Amino acid sequence: MRIVVIGHGMVGSRVAADLAAADPGARLTVLGQEDHDPYNRVQLSSVVAGKADPAALALEQVGPERARVLRGVRAVRIDRASHLVHDELGEAHPYDRLVLATGSAARIPDVPGLRAPGGAAEESPLVDGVSPLKDLDDAERILRRCDGGGEVVVLGAGVLGIEVATGLAGRGARVTLVHHRERLMERQLDRDASEIVHGALETLGITVVTSASATGVDAPEGRLETVHLSDGSARPADLLVLCTGTVPQTALAEAAGLECGAGVLVGEDLTCPGDPDVFAIGDCAQPPEGASGLVAQGWEQARRLVESWRPREEESRAPGPPRGTGGDLVRVKAVGLALVTMGRIERPGPGLHAPRSVRLADPSGGRFTEVVVHEGRLVAATIVGDEDAAAELSAAFTLRTPVPRDPVHLLARPLAARAAAPAASAADMAEDDVLCQCNGVTKGTVCAAVAGGCGSTAEVSRATRAGTGCGTCRSRIQELLDASRDREPAPV
Repeated sequence: MRIVVIGHGMVGSRVAADLAAADPGARLTVLGQEDHDPYNRVQLSSVVAGKADPAALALEQVGPERARVLRGVRAVRIDRASHLVHDELGEAHPYDRLVLATGSAARIPDVPGLRAPGGAAEESPLVDGVSPLKDLDDAERILRRCDGGGEVVVLGAGVLGIEVATGLAGRGARVTLVHHRERLMERQLDRDASEIVHGALETLGITVVTSASATGVDAPEGRLETVHLSDGSARPADLLVLCTGTVPQTALAEAAGLECGAGVLVGEDLTCPGDPDVFAIGDCAQPPEGASGLVAQGWEQARRLVESWRPREEESRAPGPPRGTGGDLVRVKAVGLALVTMGRIERPGPGLHAPRSVRLADPSGGRFTEVVVHEGRLVAATIVGDEDAAAELSAAFTLRTPVPRDPVHLLARPLAARAAAPAASAADMAEDDVLCQCNGVTKGTVCAAVAGGCGSTAEVSRATRAGTGCGTCRSRIQELLDASRDREPAPV
């Protein structure tokens, strides 16, 4: 079986590693546009905040003995009739099955002055001092520009924008966060929660401007100086970070005649309509249920794809890779601000009981909690400014543990703790407790990796995939590593 994977990011590298493990005899080729080895893009905002080392972002990748991985080589054309993928170096790669994992690109708004003059508007480079945050090169560019502080404007107050704004403010920059909507993180937060987040950000020294957009950029001699806003103000800026969303990379698929909408259209089996040999997963894909924009969805698609290709007689004896259990859970890695949202409030059909919800708003304390319960399970929640409640409710949501049918009980800490409290530390966790929610990795699996010789969080992550998602479990991995060292006998 000749398999070609286009894309070597978080989803492309995952599906390649899983395919190589599931079918060692497959002839696997991976084309990756970036020169880097695969890394955790979710943690880029933590790199900008100085909370993560770029070297620690490395992800599992398939070895050269299992696959031919071409880094820094872009696929330029798919010939579906001949089952060939042509790359920019002129080589043609034959395939029996083709997996598109081309991801997404940063959405660059059409703002006058944002790009250097000359050339096609969409192809001209951004002026010095303007950058999105989509890859490691962007992160390094941002860090070089705001080293030691300076004036920063962050455009867009979604999850990434809030993470970047708090991270740079924590490094001493004077940050203005600009959002085109009235509510911050409008996809996740209602008016009350947004107002409390707004206040919490201002407490951190961040100027927040809502219902405004950038209308122009002054960059004399190609170097950013001022950002003009639709409210009539002008903000001095050494750095403008664009957190204005992403666009699925579908050009290659469209040129090959594959059907595309917001992304590459796929069915439940992730096959592209009209071509049973071409599949799409991750940010570039548009599945029937819609794209969430979360890496957990891409990883789940990779798992499903590999399992569907495994021979039926092997299904019962060849387990798939660890499953993520996070669902629609968003942990905002905002320095100085606890913010977690989970689930979606779905309206039930006729004859079904409506979900019950209750909320606690404490604007002066910078806290907000809303929980939604349906049939004894927590189906949605928003938590602002309360790390303990976020941990408790995240555990109840991801593990689907029973909770009181009356949601008001979840706001009473003793009852919430009795119903669904997670262990206070890694030492208190049972062996089968899930330590890494993003990948469904248990404490026992991590302990086995440590006992097997893993001596750092990076080594544990490579062995088990724990810590390769949002990264919040890495402190518990370190606890287990430290505890293991404490148990080692002293040298004689």
